[in-house]
Amino acid sequence: MQTGSIGVKTENIFPVIKKFLYSENEIFLREIVSNAVDATNKLKTLASAGEFKGELGDLTVKVEIDKQKKTLTIRDNGIGMTSDEVDKYINQIAFSGATEFVEKFKTQTEAEAANIIGHFGLGFYSSFMVSNKVALISKSFRQAEDEKGVIWECDGSPEYTMNEIPKGNRGTDVILYISDDCADFLEESKIRELLNKYCKFLSVPIQFGTKNVEEIIEGETDEEGKPKTKTVEKPWIINDVAPLWKKSPSSIEDKEYDDFYHVLYPMNFETPLFHIHLNVDYPFNLTGILYFPKIKNRYEFQRNKIQLYCNEVFVTDSVDGILPEFLTMLHGVIDSPDIPLNVSRSFLQNDQNVKKISGYITKKVAEKLEELFKKDRAEYEKKWDDISVFIEYGMIADPKFFERAEKFMLLKDTEGKYYTLEEYKKQIEENQKNKDGRLVYLYATNADEQYSNIENAKSKGYNVLLLDGILDAHFISTLEQKYGDCQFARVDSASIDKLIEKEEESKESKLNDEQKESVKKAFEEIIDKTSFNVEFSNLNETDAPVEVIQNEFMRRMKEMSAMNGMSMWGGMPDSYTLMLNANNPVIAGLVDKNEEEQKNTIKQLYDLARLSKNLLKGKDLNEFVKNSFEVMK
Repeated sequence: MQTGSIGVKTENIFPVIKKFLYSENEIFLREIVSNAVDATNKLKTLASAGEFKGELGDLTVKVEIDKQKKTLTIRDNGIGMTSDEVDKYINQIAFSGATEFVEKFKTQTEAEAANIIGHFGLGFYSSFMVSNKVALISKSFRQAEDEKGVIWECDGSPEYTMNEIPKGNRGTDVILYISDDCADFLEESKIRELLNKYCKFLSVPIQFGTKNVEEIIEGETDEEGKPKTKTVEKPWIINDVAPLWKKSPSSIEDKEYDDFYHVLYPMNFETPLFHIHLNVDYPFNLTGILYFPKIKNRYEFQRNKIQLYCNEVFVTDSVDGILPEFLTMLHGVIDSPDIPLNVSRSFLQNDQNVKKISGYITKKVAEKLEELFKKDRAEYEKKWDDISVFIEYGMIADPKFFERAEKFMLLKDTEGKYYTLEEYKKQIEENQKNKDGRLVYLYATNADEQYSNIENAKSKGYNVLLLDGILDAHFISTLEQKYGDCQFARVDSASIDKLIEKEEESKESKLNDEQKESVKKAFEEIIDKTSFNVEFSNLNETDAPVEVIQNEFMRRMKEMSAMNGMSMWGGMPDSYTLMLNANNPVIAGLVDKNEEEQKNTIKQLYDLARLSKNLLKGKDLNEFVKNSFEVMK
């Protein structure tokens, strides 16, 4: 029997490990199982190199619960360890690296401490986060069959014991005596959940329990001539040892990609729009599959769906801060041995390999989109409503992506026609420049609500875009800043002659200044002056007598503020301009009406203007409807 202390120069290493090794105690299962998988893969490597000449046999890693003993066991048939190796790798904690950790820890922040400890191979000690005692039983592949193995035991203090123990087969058993406050790790449902989360794609079969399956009995049929079946108990293998992203793209059918998507997201019943298979080995190693989901305006619910792996070991599905934010809207898998496994998010964000990987993925996504656009533009346009949010987000957030996306970014007009940015500029540059030489992009956000404004614009020969996406307010501001010589204006943000001001003689007004002031005061007595102000415009006689206008800048700032969760603009009340057409006979005729007639007409005009913008609600709407019925009697 051997006793001693863990090879560190401190008495408090285990409290430090328990507190700072990992952010969540459930990580212990990932660490212990992945260690077992590593040990198994090392044996396979030695066998292929001729250093191990015995039978590999069953290499399945087994996870077992014993509720009576309150134990959780992870068992492998890998390379195993001799007593000297246990002393070297367990007792000395990776060549006393923990001593260095403890010294550095004294002056480090919690995040920095977590970074340090991740470099010293201390994953085994995560078991003490959930256990009041851990036993390790091991036997090396180099030992003879009749040789004994070694058992190492520790109760979470620096003290340990080592003894010989009969063990027939090679490999390692890690037995965790689960503490009472972590009893949920003795529940089958909990362990199965964690194995599915962290170990679903490890490269060695992992068995947890058994399950009953129906098998056909060869040569036997029932009365209807159908093959008879029998129930057979078989090992329950929880993982796929050959995940799709590890296969060559040329060997994979499109259906396999779609099927794998539903393996990753079993509760998502929609088929992704398309996929990108990542496969690079220089200057870093990276494999993976990324999917474009149908996002539309639901992107906020779609984030954090990319699963990050390191050698098939699950790391996190929260990749914001690691990848550009717009890439977090994608779904799928990224796997790289160059992504550190046991470090904090702040380390990952600053890691140079991670930054290179992020840039590479951004480039591959842009290339894929450009390829789809060039290959089949008609099909690309069909998918545009689903992918536009993503592309706009990328162009807003990433200048490099903006440059790439200019080639395949589309604009859609109210007629349903699609244009690239360059195509649309050519479409409108002759007719939609204002007197200052700036190109004015007219747009609507709701084709039905803004129908009359759209028609007025079209009567002038103007083209109107349909920008009804959740990010469009941000996106058009980005375009204005990027190009400088253009501006976007919603078709209801000004009267038709003000939308694109030309070098033309101003129209005369049928009302003089005194009459305008009189009419203005009459309107102000009826309207809600907290939300509306009254202005005049000299339009054509056939143009609407009154129109509700909302300032482009204020409205856009409010929309962007609401999107960003900011209160500076979003908390401000809506304000509108009631634009009166001084040349419309209805407005011009108000000066000749008596006070009662004038009041009734103004009220009707005010209500109709608000109704056209969906601003007439509640009591006002009810009264308007009642009065309209009265007029019809």
